[in-house]
Amino acid sequence: MSTQPLGTHAELPSRIGLAQTAQHSLALAGRGVTKFMKSPMQLVDVILTPIISLLMFIYLFGDAMSGGDTDGYLRLVVPGVMVMAVFQASVGIGASLCADASTGIFDRFRSMPIARSSPLIGAVLADVVRYVACLATLVVFALVMGYRVETGPVATLAALALLIGFALSFSWISVYLGMLIKNPTSVQGLMTILILPLTFASNVFIPRDGMAGWLQAWSDVNPVSLVADTVRGLLGGGPVAGSLAGTFAWMAGVVVVFFPLAMRAYRKNAG
Repeated sequence: MSTQPLGTHAELPSRIGLAQTAQHSLALAGRGVTKFMKSPMQLVDVILTPIISLLMFIYLFGDAMSGGDTDGYLRLVVPGVMVMAVFQASVGIGASLCADASTGIFDRFRSMPIARSSPLIGAVLADVVRYVACLATLVVFALVMGYRVETGPVATLAALALLIGFALSFSWISVYLGMLIKNPTSVQGLMTILILPLTFASNVFIPRDGMAGWLQAWSDVNPVSLVADTVRGLLGGGPVAGSLAGTFAWMAGVVVVFFPLAMRAYRKNAG
């Protein structure tokens, strides 16, 4: 049996198909999930943040922002906080990959006969654990606080799947920054600069009719507003077609732009 000399890279296949790429990505995603299971403290932020946000906006600002209609405000803000929470949870992947880059793990992946994109795709897929933990926490606390789903289980699962898909899509922005920037703190800071305007200039916390005219125009195309409206419709029985189409357009656009950018930065980082 032939052996490969030390210090050389493993021989890579000339071309790796989609099926093998998916297999490699899922294997690396399983590695990431195992890390979460062995160190559940990594999930503390995505569990505590939605709890604090929900309590704060209902009990501290709820009366002032709802005009005394606490139940109505609860129906408005719970889906919005869900969007905000998974959006914020997507920040962690970029900072984590940025930290991994300094350990040389990407050089090891580069020497293995796996698809070049699989380390990044696997890391993104493993982050589903964070989104599930975040949404599970939110659902439980929202039900305790009096929120009620007015549709069936299929619509509820569709809403949760959409939220996870939204977070996975927008996490590619974080991945790109994580591959481009050498400092995990800077990645988190830049993602926060992106998330805060998108979140607070949306209909997450106040209805569209309560905004200034120019802000209404932005809210109508803001991806956070579109996802929030879709989730409200799926959980509350309202219309979803228009906002769902806009949501899918934003998700597809972000992936089309930032996935290639992230891969380019990864190859340069690993090279």
